[in-house]
Amino acid sequence: MSTRDTEILHAGEGVPSSATPITTPIYSATTFTFPNAAELEKFQQGTSTHYIYSRYANPTVQAAEAKLAAAEGGEAALVTGSGMAATSTALFGLLQAGDEVLCASSIYGGTVQVLTQFLDRFGVATRFVSMEALGDVGPHFGPKTKVLWFETPTNPTLRCVDIASVAAACRAKGVISIVDNTFASPINQQPLALDADLVMHSATKFLNGHSDVTAGALVGSRAIIDRVTPARKLLGGILEPASAYALARGIKTLAVRVARHNANAQAVAEFLEQQKQVSRVFYPGLASHPDAAIARKQMSGFGGMVCFECAGGYEGAVRTFDRLKLFQRAASLGGVESLCSLPVLTSQYGLDDIQLAAAGVTRGMLRLSVGLESSTDLIDDLRQALV
Repeated sequence: MSTRDTEILHAGEGVPSSATPITTPIYSATTFTFPNAAELEKFQQGTSTHYIYSRYANPTVQAAEAKLAAAEGGEAALVTGSGMAATSTALFGLLQAGDEVLCASSIYGGTVQVLTQFLDRFGVATRFVSMEALGDVGPHFGPKTKVLWFETPTNPTLRCVDIASVAAACRAKGVISIVDNTFASPINQQPLALDADLVMHSATKFLNGHSDVTAGALVGSRAIIDRVTPARKLLGGILEPASAYALARGIKTLAVRVARHNANAQAVAEFLEQQKQVSRVFYPGLASHPDAAIARKQMSGFGGMVCFECAGGYEGAVRTFDRLKLFQRAASLGGVESLCSLPVLTSQYGLDDIQLAAAGVTRGMLRLSVGLESSTDLIDDLRQALV
């Protein structure tokens, strides 16, 4: 290689000292240089804030983590390549053979499968408890229980768990409480302020908000984030920089988006509750919701998710699903566009009838992710679809 080739290769590298970007740039570099061996030694000893390799840490990724920590009121955060990567990072980082996880029976199906199909192989047991048992969970802890995992509101029935009560019971027994806060978002609910130990998000959903990034997040104290960081580093689950940039950008508009999600979902839920083709509506903002009092106590808004059960069972749900025009038939949630899914064919697919019953899920349910369109248009679409 000639001298000119070398000059071309390195031209323009680095950021000019006079440049102060309004947003954190995308640091796509996989590796970072050190000025000398002494600085590298400091890094390896943990006494340097230098970067070494983007599987460990990256400036763009850390900028997104700082926004998440601020949103949830936590000391630190980790972002990962998906919500399931965040779930796996937390569980593998905190548990070892012989430990037990106490888990709510109404939980995301993917989490159930990680617990029962993977952690079980490594000697970590899982015991599922009902929503009612979580109301007085202390007696359900065993000598090997190390983690309690639950979500609130739950997927897809939007049942709510009293976070402060569960967290207090966990602290009394030295059990780590982990809350999946995906459905609520930090705008509507802050589990850490209610003494939960760790918050998990599928950041793909409301945090990003535009259906164009797959990501996950963990937020908590510095001590607990430090415990799970090696699992992310060694399992390779860190979010890549361009997606971290998009996630951080999405978080900037989180508060205004969630306000619209809340208002639209409330209007949709109230409409559905009046329709003869609908046997039940699940939304924490309705007085008919079984956990309305808990929701009012710990949530400042009730979210953009609505679940309802068609009077015609599975066949009625399929007919309604297929007739929708504005609501798009798709999995996932939390984006600006409104989506509809059949839980038994998506989030709870593969669960047997016993597991479905334990989660409170029926085959006639439809789950709506209510987006930012006109609430009048959304209601009109549901009206014509319900036959």
